[in-house]
Amino acid sequence: MTTTVIQPKWHTTAEVAALLGFGLSKTKMLVLTGEIRSVKVGRNRRILPAWVDEYVERVVAGSEEWAA
Repeated sequence: MTTTVIQPKWHTTAEVAALLGFGLSKTKMLVLTGEIRSVKVGRNRRILPAWVDEYVERVVAGSEEWAA
């Protein structure tokens, strides 16, 4: 039997908080300020995995500039 793993196309704000190890309030603020890109689907915000990666890359690049 073959097991198929389905990767989600979107993340909820709560899922992104868990991925980043942040609290839900901090993650919601990052989404509302546009630091983490999102789209509104119905009443909820959805975030592409690539947008989470973009945020992480920006944070890392910013910390590298500060350390230099």
